[in-house]
Amino acid sequence: MPFHEKAGLRFFAFQSFPSNVKQAVFTRRGGVSPAPWSSLNVGGSVGDEKTRVAENRIRSFQALEVDPASIHDVWLVHGTNIVHAEAPRPLEQPSPQADILLTDNPRVTLFMRFGDCTPLFFYDSKKGVIGLAHAGWQGTVQDVAGAAVRGMQARYGCDPQDIFAAIGPAIGVDHYEVGEDVISRVLAAFGKDADAVIETRNGNSYFDLWKANELQLRRAGVEQIEVSALCTACSLEDWFSHRAERGKTGRFGALLALQA
Repeated sequence: MPFHEKAGLRFFAFQSFPSNVKQAVFTRRGGVSPAPWSSLNVGGSVGDEKTRVAENRIRSFQALEVDPASIHDVWLVHGTNIVHAEAPRPLEQPSPQADILLTDNPRVTLFMRFGDCTPLFFYDSKKGVIGLAHAGWQGTVQDVAGAAVRGMQARYGCDPQDIFAAIGPAIGVDHYEVGEDVISRVLAAFGKDADAVIETRNGNSYFDLWKANELQLRRAGVEQIEVSALCTACSLEDWFSHRAERGKTGRFGALLALQA
């Protein structure tokens, strides 16, 4: 089953990833934060107290039996910059600004936070490389998925055909209405394929982040792709949704680590 419960936490795990990769997208259940961040909020920039956020993060790591001190995270900026996590990030140092994290070090745990944007997971079993990426609409039209694949090729010599990729819970197309500013960027990024990722109903336009990122992964040469097809706005009992909760909410965590 893709959903699991451990130590009071409920999380989603991709079925296509092997057992030597620890991976989870944590739901909002099992934490210590009160409303409107109830309860497993790991976002430090949404108004919640830092001590509660830290406790929620520690609980997440412990649920997967991963050392919290192994964390390497980033400050997400909706771009395509890459951080190669050669070692854990000292918590007293500020997080680097990036939307792609890559590593081949089993002593490093990659961690990102989401609240409607798309978590992208990567694993190359032959090279022993993992990656996380953050794909909102801005990152998607900049091809953050393709940038992550190219980063794995350039730094670690990965072959895209050896990469497992997975698309995590994010806001679904039915809830993601967008305006002309976004549509124009989508048209420029996807060209003849734009009709596959933009839906029009009753004069309104909706952007399909799942299909868009899957298309860009395939453009980059990745063939092994799992799509969770879980909408954050549809299931507020499980997920934080910035749009559905009108900005008054938390962030859920995504964790990825090689088995040491």
